[in-house]
Amino acid sequence: MGSSTERARSEAQKTLEAVGAALAVLDAEGTVVGWSQAAQRLVGHSAAEVVGQSAAALLAAEEDRARAATVAARSGPWGRWSCTARVLHRDGHEIDVGLCVQSLAGRDGRAQWVVTASDPAPLPSWTAEDSVGTESPLAASGAPQRPPIGVEIRDTRLRCIWVNGVQGAQAETLEGVMHQLLDDAWGRALGVCAVNPGTTDARRAREHRALLDEAGKRIGTSLDVMRTGQELADLAVPFLADYATVDLADPVLLGEDPPTRPGPGKRRHALFRRAGLASIHPGAPESLFARGEPVLVPPTSPYTTVLSGGSHLYPVVDSSSEAWLDQDPLRARRMSETGMHSLMIVPIHARGSVLGMAAFMRTQDPRPFEEDDLLLAEELVGRAALSLDNARQYARERSAALALQRHLLPHRVTGEPAADVAWRYLPADSHHGVGGDWFDVIPLSGARTALVVGDVLGHGINAAATMGQLRTAVRTLADMDLPPEDLLAHLDEQVVRLAEKDVEQGDPAAATIGATCLYAVYDPATGQCTMARAGHPPPAIIDPHGQVTFPELPVGPPLGLGLAPFESVTLELSGNSVLALYTDGLIESRDQDIDAGIDRLAAALAHPGLDLEDLCSRVVDALPAQAPIDDATLLLARTRSLGPSRTVSWEFAADPAVVGHARALTTRQLARWQLEHLADSTELIVSELITNAIRHGSGPVRLRLIRHRFLTCEVYDTSCSSPRLHHPRTTDVNGRGLFLVAQLSRKWGTRHTPDGKLIWAEQQLTPRCIDP
Repeated sequence: MGSSTERARSEAQKTLEAVGAALAVLDAEGTVVGWSQAAQRLVGHSAAEVVGQSAAALLAAEEDRARAATVAARSGPWGRWSCTARVLHRDGHEIDVGLCVQSLAGRDGRAQWVVTASDPAPLPSWTAEDSVGTESPLAASGAPQRPPIGVEIRDTRLRCIWVNGVQGAQAETLEGVMHQLLDDAWGRALGVCAVNPGTTDARRAREHRALLDEAGKRIGTSLDVMRTGQELADLAVPFLADYATVDLADPVLLGEDPPTRPGPGKRRHALFRRAGLASIHPGAPESLFARGEPVLVPPTSPYTTVLSGGSHLYPVVDSSSEAWLDQDPLRARRMSETGMHSLMIVPIHARGSVLGMAAFMRTQDPRPFEEDDLLLAEELVGRAALSLDNARQYARERSAALALQRHLLPHRVTGEPAADVAWRYLPADSHHGVGGDWFDVIPLSGARTALVVGDVLGHGINAAATMGQLRTAVRTLADMDLPPEDLLAHLDEQVVRLAEKDVEQGDPAAATIGATCLYAVYDPATGQCTMARAGHPPPAIIDPHGQVTFPELPVGPPLGLGLAPFESVTLELSGNSVLALYTDGLIESRDQDIDAGIDRLAAALAHPGLDLEDLCSRVVDALPAQAPIDDATLLLARTRSLGPSRTVSWEFAADPAVVGHARALTTRQLARWQLEHLADSTELIVSELITNAIRHGSGPVRLRLIRHRFLTCEVYDTSCSSPRLHHPRTTDVNGRGLFLVAQLSRKWGTRHTPDGKLIWAEQQLTPRCIDP
């Protein structure tokens, strides 16, 4: 094609760009031969991507493609029609647009088509049968009276045959281009036609309204500040700018309050971090900083001063003449290389604080930014600011809840001498927030260990605080040596009281609505494990051969309902078995039922040769890839057995004469354990405890000595009465027994059994007697 024709088409293209219409020109086969910048802003595709391609590929629905082909086939060389269609955007989503199509005479008399796209407002019904008339190819008698686009039609002498919307200086600008088009026209030219999709103000209003509507759908889809920043940048390009960035203050990313103003000083400051980055060019060559990197700017640049002075609009930016760019030569060179010529910088404000700033630049689009563009940018940023602030506050609450939960959870746990333990705690994803999971390992008398896992319903800081209260309550109740079923009953009452207190204080939203718990006590001297659960998943038991079972335990109601008593079950565990306690977050997922989660957990646990830390990691690695919807907690305990070399027991008749014999047996056993230095104190403890048992109880009396980290002396009798410690006066004859026991031992206490009670006392071993 000749250079004059190329110049004519280029001038026509520039004129159409000045009008700002979302226009496409199609040849007779429906191939795109012309594409405006406004069309690129509407559907995301650049001219380079669509010119030479079939326009039908842009239509999302098969019925729209079929209808277009049918109407085009029926149309004469001057047919026109309008319709609503669904168009594929470059990023994959679909948008509804109103299409106005008008045919023009082309080469060899075949039609070419001018297509104008706008928002899908009600359009006049233009059909292919609407013809211009027969008196002249350009007679206007058949033209619609009020088309939705401005149309000016002239004959070959450029006499105006029909006009609607193209007037004044704009028409004079087009006249020279029309001359060139007629001179270089192919085939038999019937005239020229200029199309304008309405007034500039109306078009801009429609575009702005559509963009703001889109912002409501695409910005703030999550409670993640980085994602929200990227959503703002993605929306701005290419609708508003060719290149956009969103930079947020570092504290905002951590959920903290942002600074009220940038730090003082004249040096470069890393004030922000890049949260959003978008460009019409792959790889965003305009950007000096990748997403997630700190952003460094001179304190005198508009990127800094905008934070306290409001938005800045630079219709024309010349990197060689801007004084502030002298302090930032790298940025100046990048702006020059990529053709940045127009710039807007808008601060991101929320609740009186500056969260960051958004910058919008044009490189390929030749038009400079105007005041209307700045107003639109400010409204977009304002909407994004609300979402960013919500995400920031959520991040702050989540960080506080997570910090509180980690503070309240045990930092170092040990199950010695009863078991080796390992654990994992996985907080939920950012959308659901931190939950109320907890676990604990509590040493009990007689070398026993209590294993606890619980879950407070709900998420957030209230759940974490309630979790801390319940964990403290469990420890207090465990110190009372309550059986598992009784402990859960008392804990249930505590949850009810907490909820009632919240309601009384006028905060029903914070009221604890329930919790679940599994409480187990393992005795290494007998190998027995007694456990009870309140609405909690059953434990898993892995025997030394790797066989995984989930024992059937009575399912008590969740805590806080006060509906029914709890029941416990006692199981025999061989040494080197593994007991796995967990919360439901470990077995539940979005796309699987609990049975599938149980099977997945069992498969991960069936590896007896692994140490506990590796076994914990294997269970975590087996979790589904998607982010968890709830906290997940795992507590593993590999049982130990004290064996006959660590324990010894005797049974005596309820006769005071047996006290001396019990002392003698105790002294001989301490000699076998090389604990002779504890003989005197232990003899006194045994004497006082057996004497009390014979005096206040009935039936036989049993004595058991346990050597572990401490030396424990236990005396059992059939009485259910609990002894009380008295502080005797110097004149008192009785009441000195338990007082002596308390003075001689590091700790003492009482626990009830199904058929009586047991009084115990612990003594500290000397360092040379502690087993490695």
